Amino acid sequence: MKKIVLPFLILLGISTTANAQLKDLVNKAKNKVSAATGTSTLSNADIGEGLKQALQKGVSEQVTKLTAVDGFYKNETVKILLPEELQKVDATLRKMGMADLADEGVKLLNRAAEDAVKEATPIFTNAITGMNITDAKNILMGSDNSATVYLENKTSSPLYTKFSPVVKNSLSEVGADAVWEKIITKYNSLPLVSKVNPDLTDYVTNKALEGVFKMIAVEEKEIRTNVSLRTSDLLKKVFALQD
Repeated sequence: MKKIVLPFLILLGISTTANAQLKDLVNKAKNKVSAATGTSTLSNADIGEGLKQALQKGVSEQVTKLTAVDGFYKNETVKILLPEELQKVDATLRKMGMADLADEGVKLLNRAAEDAVKEATPIFTNAITGMNITDAKNILMGSDNSATVYLENKTSSPLYTKFSPVVKNSLSEVGADAVWEKIITKYNSLPLVSKVNPDLTDYVTNKALEGVFKMIAVEEKEIRTNVSLRTSDLLKKVFALQD
């Protein structure tokens, strides 16, 4: 019996020592990381504030760009093209030598989106202000687009409500509704074509929303991966946690 117990006790002693050494190494490593990044001083409030700064930066840097003239139209990432039902209209008009008319129609759709996005900032600000610490931690340690997904979930409905009447009014103000009526009338008068009558307001509104979140996602990925874009000490400390 002693022959069995003695080796067991020796092994147990070795295992216990090894575990203690491993735990000590892990703790030392954690302390080194904290010392290097300054993260040991971060409170839950700091993490929340850092995430809010990052989201505000995303809105300021990217959404504002979309409100400028050609913010959508000359940005290939978010440029609004014709709805699927009208792709054939565009192709047919170009074949018939009416490319200028088709181009003008596309430009006016993008102008309406640029107008609508001006309504976005207050809604985003409300969503960011209302973010709690659980939201912040989930965003920080989540995927490259976690903050974008959070904003999309919180703001899509109110943004659509704000964007839709602006798009409708913009399409009317710049004459897009008249242009599209002319385009569709010309197309529908051609022989052997299926008649089309898309809801352009709904289409442009949804495309404007899609563009907004695409650009916020671009900024979020940048701030997560490009240390030079962390423009405050708090941002540097907070995002060091996810590096």
